Amino acid sequence: MSDLQTPTAAATAEAFVPVVTSLLGTDLYKFTMLQPMLHSMPANQAEYRFVCRNQPGYPLVEILDEVERQLDHLCTLRFTEDELQYLGALRYIKSDFVDFLRIFQLQHRYIRVSADGDQLSIVAQGPQIHVMFFEIFVLAIVNEIYFRRFSTPAVLDEGRRRLHGKVALLRELGRSATRRHPFEFFDFGVRRRFSADWQEEVVATFARELPEYFKGTSNVYLAKKYGLVPIGTMAHEYLQTFQALNVQLKDFQKAALETWVQEYRGDLGVALTDVVGMDAFIADFDLYFAKLFDGLRHDSGDPVAWGEKALAHYERLKINAHTKRLVFSDGLDLPAALGLYHHFGDRIQTGFGIGTNLTNDMGLRTLNIVMKLVSCNGQPVAKLSDSPGKTICDDETFLAYLRKVFRIGA
Repeated sequence: MSDLQTPTAAATAEAFVPVVTSLLGTDLYKFTMLQPMLHSMPANQAEYRFVCRNQPGYPLVEILDEVERQLDHLCTLRFTEDELQYLGALRYIKSDFVDFLRIFQLQHRYIRVSADGDQLSIVAQGPQIHVMFFEIFVLAIVNEIYFRRFSTPAVLDEGRRRLHGKVALLRELGRSATRRHPFEFFDFGVRRRFSADWQEEVVATFARELPEYFKGTSNVYLAKKYGLVPIGTMAHEYLQTFQALNVQLKDFQKAALETWVQEYRGDLGVALTDVVGMDAFIADFDLYFAKLFDGLRHDSGDPVAWGEKALAHYERLKINAHTKRLVFSDGLDLPAALGLYHHFGDRIQTGFGIGTNLTNDMGLRTLNIVMKLVSCNGQPVAKLSDSPGKTICDDETFLAYLRKVFRIGA
C-alpha cells in the first residue's frame, strides 16, 4: 500500500457521526421504482443481499459494530414536510405516494448484519416496498465507514487535485470539436462515495464550474439543495421483480415495461436493457415500447457494441435516432465518457452517469460493493449480465432455465 492507502485507527475512536442524515439522500430511482411497486404489487416479499466483489484493504468485519450503529440511526429518520413538498412538486410523483412516504420509516428488524469469516453478511428481508429502500443507504454506510480509516488531509488534497483536473478536462471540450448533440453528464455516485461531504463538494464544484455539461445528480437530497435535476428511472431490481410475478418468464421484461408506461404515462422514459442481455431486450423492445420510451440505459458489456445495436434497432423500426437518447452508466470515467460521446454524439442524444470515478477518485483502492435483489415471493430472481462477474444468483437451476428461455449461450 502507498501512504494514501494505509488505514489509520483514529476514526474508530471518534464519537458517533451519522453517515445518513436524510431519507432524501438516496438515488432517485429508489422513489421511481417504489411508486409503481406500491401501486401494483404492494404485497411482494423480497430478499436483498450485500456482496463485496473485490478484496478490501482490511477485513470488513472490523466495521460490523459501527454499521449496526449507523443502521440504528437510519431507522430513526423520517421524511420532513419540506422534503415531501419537494418530492410532491415532481410531476411524476403522485399524491398518494407522498402520503405513504409521510408515514414511512425503515425498520431494523428487516435487516440482519453478521460476520461471514472476515467479511460482512448483510441481508434485508421482508416487504419489498420496505426493504428495497435499504440498498443505497447500506452501501453508502459501508463505504463511508470503511474509508474513514483512510481519511487524511493528504487524501482530500489528492481528491481535490483530481477533481480540478476533471474540470480542466471538460473545459477543454469547449475548445475542441463537438458533435451534433451536446455532451451531458450526471453524478451517479451515492453508493460508492468516499463520504457524503465529499460527494457534496464534487456536486457543488461541477454545478458551479461546469453548468453547461453537468446536468444533474441521482442524489435527490443534493438535487434539492443545489437546484439540480434529479436523475434516474429504473434499476435491475425493478425488472427482476417481474420474474417472480404471475407472468410467463419469457414475458417478464414486457410486463415490467408496460407497468412502467401505465404508471408514468410518458415521464421517466429511459429503459434499462441488461437484465438478460441486450439481444433479449431488443427482442422485447418492439415498435410500441421504442416509441413510448425516450431512450435506453447501458450498464454492462461493451458500450460501443451496445450502442450500435440500439441504433440498428431504431433504424429497423424506422425511428429517427436523433429523437432518442442513450445513457451510459457502466464504470465510466470522464475520458471514457468523452470517447463514447465522440463516437455517438452525431447520431443520437447521449448522457453519461458517472459514479465512483466522480465521488471516490481519491487515489485509493475502491470497494466494489453491491446489494442486489436475490429473491421475490419465495422465488429466485437473477440478472444475466453482458459483463462477466455481475450475475448474483445462487440457484443454478433457475439460472439454467433463464438462459434456456432467452436462448443465452445456445
